[in-house]
Amino acid sequence: MQTILTIAQMILGVLLIVVILLQQQGAGLGAAFGGGGGVATTRRGSDLVLFRATIGISIAFFLLSLVLVIL
Repeated sequence: MQTILTIAQMILGVLLIVVILLQQQGAGLGAAFGGGGGVATTRRGSDLVLFRATIGISIAFFLLSLVLVIL
């Protein structure tokens, strides 16, 4: 049981990395240090799907991590 959960957590981790890297909101390295003075826009289409997938996968990853710690 624990092995299956650990494999599922690894898969979720890889999926989370892929979904985060697919998002194109980054405005370069300057935005990482507070230099991004971009305009706030609404999320539409595939950007919204990636945003919601990121939230869902991260919540699943967090809950699975808690389950593994309890076991």
